[in-house]
Amino acid sequence: MKFFSNAISYLFHPLFAPIGGTLIYFIITPKYSPLELQSGNILPIFILTVIIPIVTYMILRNLHMVSSVIMPSSKERIYPLAINILLLALILYKVIPNNYVIELYFFFVGLIGAAIASLVLLFLRFKASLHLMGVGSLLMYLITLSVHFEINVVIAISLFSLAMGIVASSRLYLKAHTKSELLVGLLIGLLTQLLTVKFWL
Repeated sequence: MKFFSNAISYLFHPLFAPIGGTLIYFIITPKYSPLELQSGNILPIFILTVIIPIVTYMILRNLHMVSSVIMPSSKERIYPLAINILLLALILYKVIPNNYVIELYFFFVGLIGAAIASLVLLFLRFKASLHLMGVGSLLMYLITLSVHFEINVVIAISLFSLAMGIVASSRLYLKAHTKSELLVGLLIGLLTQLLTVKFWL
């Protein structure tokens, strides 16, 4: 069970939320998306939100600023989360404007809002679940895209809802979070995406 819980934690790591949302958009959008538009968004977003954070993590670990990829303590999460906010802002101001997609733009606005909220809570010594924040963000984004494009993706929504429950159970089993930390993380992910809806839906 521990192996399964760890595997789920890695598979649904919040690191993959930005590229996950980007792929979700291009998979379900009915808009014509030329290859140049897709690669112009997907490749730099992958580099900035997956490759660079992994390299940054390795540097921080060598400096003994983090102990593991899970980052169990609140103190360990401050620097990675702050760096993540800067990388998301770079995407918002440099990557997306070159290949403008309004739905993606406000998805990243929501992600930045969620990351800032989580960082503020860290300074208040509250460790909201970043895993549930990431899954919650993707779930709400999927729902709003479904409404926006009037596309039935109920199976995908159901799978994400199931994944959300599995991730929450895994984090509880590993004693990585309390129930309140999981709930707050989920609410942050859902609400920050929901608050952007009025600007693009």
